[in-house]
Amino acid sequence: MDETHQSGLPGRQGLYDPRFEHDACGVGLVADLNNRPSHRIVEQGLTVLRRLTHRGAAGWDPETGDGAGLLLALPDAFFRARVEGLPEVYAVAMVFGGEGREGGFEAILRDEGLTPIVWREVPVHPEAIGRSARASRPRIRQLFVAPPAGCLGDDLERRLFIARRRAEQALGEGLYVCSLSARSVVYKGLLLARQLDAFYEDLRAPDFASALAVAHQRYSTNTFPTWNLAQPFRLLAHNGEINTLHGNLAALRAREPGLASPLFGDNLAKVLPLIPPGQSDSACLDNMLELLVRAGRDLPHAMLMLLPQAWGPTHYMGNDVRGFLEYESALMEPWGGPAAVVFSDGLRAGAALDRNGLRPARYALCKDGTFVLASEAGVLDLAPEDIVRRGRLRPGEMIWLDLAAHRVMGDAEIKAHVARRRPYRRWVEENRIVVDGLFRETAPDPVPGGLAALQRRFGYSREDVASIVLPMARQGQEPVGSMGDDSALAVLSDRPRLLFDYFKQRFAQVTNPPIDPIRERSVMSLMTYVGNHANILEETPAHARLIKLRRPLLTDAEVERLGHVGAEEFRPATLRLAFPAGGDGGALGAALEALADRAVALAKGEGRRLLILSDRGLGADEAPIPSLLAVAAVNRALVAVGVRPETGLIVQSGEVREVMHVALLLGYGATAVHPWLALATVADLAARGQTGADAVTATGNFIQALDKGLLKVLSKMGVSTLRSYRSAQLFEAVGLGEALVSRWLPGTVSRVGGIGLGEIAADANRRNASAAAPTPLLPPGGAHVFRVGGERHLWTPEALADFRQAVREGDYGLFKRFSRAIDGQARRLCTLRGLFAFRPTRAIPLEEVEGEAAILRRFVSGAMSLGSLSPEAHETIARAMNAIGAMSNSGEGGENAERFGTDRASAIKQVASGRFGVTAGYLRSARDLQIKIAQGAKPGEGGQLPGHKVDAFVARIRHALPGLTLISPPPHHDIYSIEDFAQLIHDLRAVNPDARVSVKLVSEAGVGTVAAGVAKAQADVILVAGHDGGTGASPLSSIHHAGLPWELGLAETHQTLTLNRLRRRVRLQVDGQLKTGRDVVIGALLGAQEFGFATTILVCLGCVMMRQCHANTCPAGVATQDPERRKCFSGRPEYIVNFLTFVAREVREWLAALGLRSLDEACGRADLLCLDPEAAVGKVATLDCSALFRRVAPDPAEPLPAKEPAGRFDRDVLLPALGGVGAVRAGTPCEADLPVRNVDRSVGAGLAGEIADATGGAGFPEGTFRVRLRGVAGQSLGAFLTRGVTLTLEGVANDYVGKGLSGGVIAVRPPEAPGFAPEENVAAGNVIGYGATSGCIHVGGLVGERFAIRNSGATLTCEGTGDHGCEYMTGGRVLVLGRTGDNFAAGMTGGLAYVLDEAGDLDLRCNLGDVDLESVDPGTEAAAELRALLEAHAAATGSPKARRVLADLPDWLPRFVRVFPVEYRRVLEAQRHE
Repeated sequence: MDETHQSGLPGRQGLYDPRFEHDACGVGLVADLNNRPSHRIVEQGLTVLRRLTHRGAAGWDPETGDGAGLLLALPDAFFRARVEGLPEVYAVAMVFGGEGREGGFEAILRDEGLTPIVWREVPVHPEAIGRSARASRPRIRQLFVAPPAGCLGDDLERRLFIARRRAEQALGEGLYVCSLSARSVVYKGLLLARQLDAFYEDLRAPDFASALAVAHQRYSTNTFPTWNLAQPFRLLAHNGEINTLHGNLAALRAREPGLASPLFGDNLAKVLPLIPPGQSDSACLDNMLELLVRAGRDLPHAMLMLLPQAWGPTHYMGNDVRGFLEYESALMEPWGGPAAVVFSDGLRAGAALDRNGLRPARYALCKDGTFVLASEAGVLDLAPEDIVRRGRLRPGEMIWLDLAAHRVMGDAEIKAHVARRRPYRRWVEENRIVVDGLFRETAPDPVPGGLAALQRRFGYSREDVASIVLPMARQGQEPVGSMGDDSALAVLSDRPRLLFDYFKQRFAQVTNPPIDPIRERSVMSLMTYVGNHANILEETPAHARLIKLRRPLLTDAEVERLGHVGAEEFRPATLRLAFPAGGDGGALGAALEALADRAVALAKGEGRRLLILSDRGLGADEAPIPSLLAVAAVNRALVAVGVRPETGLIVQSGEVREVMHVALLLGYGATAVHPWLALATVADLAARGQTGADAVTATGNFIQALDKGLLKVLSKMGVSTLRSYRSAQLFEAVGLGEALVSRWLPGTVSRVGGIGLGEIAADANRRNASAAAPTPLLPPGGAHVFRVGGERHLWTPEALADFRQAVREGDYGLFKRFSRAIDGQARRLCTLRGLFAFRPTRAIPLEEVEGEAAILRRFVSGAMSLGSLSPEAHETIARAMNAIGAMSNSGEGGENAERFGTDRASAIKQVASGRFGVTAGYLRSARDLQIKIAQGAKPGEGGQLPGHKVDAFVARIRHALPGLTLISPPPHHDIYSIEDFAQLIHDLRAVNPDARVSVKLVSEAGVGTVAAGVAKAQADVILVAGHDGGTGASPLSSIHHAGLPWELGLAETHQTLTLNRLRRRVRLQVDGQLKTGRDVVIGALLGAQEFGFATTILVCLGCVMMRQCHANTCPAGVATQDPERRKCFSGRPEYIVNFLTFVAREVREWLAALGLRSLDEACGRADLLCLDPEAAVGKVATLDCSALFRRVAPDPAEPLPAKEPAGRFDRDVLLPALGGVGAVRAGTPCEADLPVRNVDRSVGAGLAGEIADATGGAGFPEGTFRVRLRGVAGQSLGAFLTRGVTLTLEGVANDYVGKGLSGGVIAVRPPEAPGFAPEENVAAGNVIGYGATSGCIHVGGLVGERFAIRNSGATLTCEGTGDHGCEYMTGGRVLVLGRTGDNFAAGMTGGLAYVLDEAGDLDLRCNLGDVDLESVDPGTEAAAELRALLEAHAAATGSPKARRVLADLPDWLPRFVRVFPVEYRRVLEAQRHE
């Protein structure tokens, strides 16, 4: 049954769920530091909005935006001119809706001592907005309110807050109060930026004056009418996404019973619960900020609590500030994620960035006091001579405008001021509870007697010990596997699987980026506390009285030390995790109830603040309670009685041996975990000499592997700290029933039903009974690799043999035998689609069905890179796919240019995070350009090609040195939000306007809403990949525990796009272990139009599923670069052609049987599917797949809106200025001089595409085209610029300058006679030179984060960088003529950087794990290269600083440092010895 959602979104229906909606945006702030209200500031706020239009979006109705608005200081003169009788002090409520609720609202106001004065109808012009916006437009009014006598300032704002929260709770969704304040007012709506003042007549009035304006332009992944979720909210506007939101809300629910404030008194209960359901992440953040401010903190202090900077040991700051941040970390976990937040109370204003600095925030201060900050530079046209300072916010930084004092306060001043209001540092130092010996050394756990019996009792297999525990104990990192996961889902398995196995990790894709937990470890933290206070509205020394754990993994000795902490209030108590052996679900439920009751009695009744949930030492008549159920039950019980924040929960479990197990326990509320049986197993392995180290070392390695793996799990969601991850439940269950979830795991996503306590108890009893088996052997396992007697797999030895023989001999009969074995899963289930059957329909003759050729054109090969595959295999796939009119995919490693335009070329060119080989020529040669957001086998992770697989050929196409390790980062560093993603699509279209743009997503809960955002970003194709897809190398925990079956993701995506009326805009692809015609037809019925094959294609070529692709030892020569092993390659194109032809033939047969004439007719006909009754036995009988089978009515047959042309500036302005397309393609030299604005994006990309197409990517002689630009360039200036083009910008650039630079030259220099010193001001934004392969970029000024990231061969110079400069760099040269940010050279494996280190502290800001730092001595090759770089920089930018240095280079030379990657040196030395 469909539901209605409070936010205005549709309720849950089918697989669509409004809780997965996302949004992003552009933000801006304009203010007059002289604090003079004027209409000019309002107009400038509107201009900022219009200049950020491209950061917003529209849905099926191109005239209905996702939302735009302004927060303004209360325009007193304007209101007094229109409303008679206003008192000296009054407040204004801006109200959406509320018809029939006026009396109730007024009654609440009066009850709070406030006097309603008059309602004012806000004059609006509905004709100025879109059809969809008009249809959902609420009535918009203002209610003027008088305060009681003497109630002013903060007291009045608090009273108004209480009244508004009461109204929200009492009057429901029919009344929404945008703002209720005596200081500010919000005008917003479901509008495009250009419509805001056309719709709201007030904003055009000359007497509508304000001293500040906060602007917001929204980009939502849905297009449903949601006026309420437009921004700004009451105090802030937010650009980004709070990806810790689930953990933040869980923590808030736990704290609310303990909140108290003398400023609120008893009134605090009126505003709780603080956050109503159905709100966006930004609205939740605004609610939390408002509570903190109304309870007495000022805005900067509150924002520092919510968005603290990283303050770990590698971050250098004053002791007072560090003490403040540590103190506040005990009160509240970070609200993390990519976030640029502008905030204001109507009197003052500020802005802040999250700890990772993933959103841009550029600002300018003018001589007349005008201050502007926005997501981009250039949102106002400011004369260069009027600008005093151009700056940007760095990660974790804040800026604050005190308009009353006419001052701008910088980050250091703000933090020092807040940190010294109270003695936070002393409070932390004096109240820290020291646990003697904790974490000082790692002691191995004891090995109990009967170890094998205990292992069987807790579900261990031989594979667990050999493939998981042992590698971690040996190597200190997670074990790696390959070729994906074709084993049975836990709910389909007949094995007694652990409850952990029913869960899948969620991960970030598109709307927020994952983090690199290795190279960017400095922003991550596993630190946690025991003993937090619930009341975050007060600050006392007692709040610092905590036990601090630097990691959540504990050994036996560490648990023992915690038990003797000495502080009386931390006396531990142990609760046994047991239920009667042989007991059913009722017995298990009763045990859980008793456990929760006992925990409450201990924590609330006896004041115990450390509870240990332990299944160690159970008797023969007891069975272990699954630890996940136990911790979830206890956590919820403690939250319910208001004692969870101060109570530590340690889970001491024999089940835990994998990263996923730890992540789940923490995600459902555990404070720390003691995997006692896994540690005992490690000690036993060490005692038997299998770990290669003593027990102490092996134990340390195992814990280190779990720590690293846990950081990776957090990072996949973009979460930086464990404190924000705890209790967030960032998982989806596959196969858990609604009754189980609602009672014991509420909030868990579980969409196909499944088992309950009865089945869980039965499996626990089966494991428990196995402990008494007389054999010392453990069961074989077989989850990772097929084993006789082990878990079921799709690829059995028999299936492999039949398949290979069929495709090599062209034997359709033998293929049918193979397909029957794969399709007939009723008795050996592995996949969801194995459960499905086709509903009876009237068949049609086969000849009425579309032909094989038409079906084959819908097939694509999976993305498999040159580097992971041998050249022979890669080319064979391309030749086969081209032969049948299908498309092959290059994968992320580039492709050798001699294949372009031949039958060996890959039609789909992939653009992945590493950008290896992504040049203008590569892009222009494609039929499809695929943006790889995630990979099914390892979503949210990057990867690396080890040096031993980078031979001369691979190095050439990836623009690297042979033998050099090549790292692909987890995120695309030009996609930190949905609007960034739209920009990348814009860039790619500009270079190759004829190619389709495809986007690869991975199936997970919420992928449909992400796909809606992708469709609105004007992609053409969306690929939904299943969790079981193949991979060259991935951690086993990702292969088995991340991502979902494609059946769920595909159905959700089709349903959500259709509900959004976006379905006809895109084509849907699917891949993930597709093997037969039945698989294809099921994909079509669930919504797919195109179909991908990868693993099966490799098997066609000879793959025997040895699952050792990552080791470079493939025996079939398919996945190796070893010259000798490549000689074993025996694959031929016709084998692939045979396979896909067989599949197409089967597709026709199935379509005929279903009465369908084509795959187009089949698309979306999920109503033709049902559950196979033969499969519905045992656990499978509990499943409910009806949500997948829901058929959604198709989009109305309306004309589709035209897609925005990309590269408009190049097409309409630049190319004509250079003589036209013909002259450019002919290479006729030309110069041009043109103005630019921030709305001119991807300048030069269209020019690069034409040159690449005309020259095969080679370009023209340097200087053939010289273009002078004046002003502020939009994003992606010079993207993929080819050789022969020189762009010189006199002004300022935004983000992504020179991404994919392919030989061109870009210079950014200050305008003539600027009002500022260039070397002290920001000239260009973040992520400059990303993936550049050749050419030069010179910036005369400071730049943002990630300068020269993934540089492969270009030369880049600037005068100071933000954090993470030269990250993942593999080649080229860099000169930084000034200070770097933190984490410089992380992951840098090639190329060289020269840094002017005037302070002598580069070693404190450099990631020294990857590089060496060297002095530059006179007369050396390094000194000569440095001089050449300085001369090039001075010539290109006119840099005064470069000229000063050159004029006295011998004196400056000792202050330069050469940054030399360790691996680069190794490779160079190896080459010299060859």
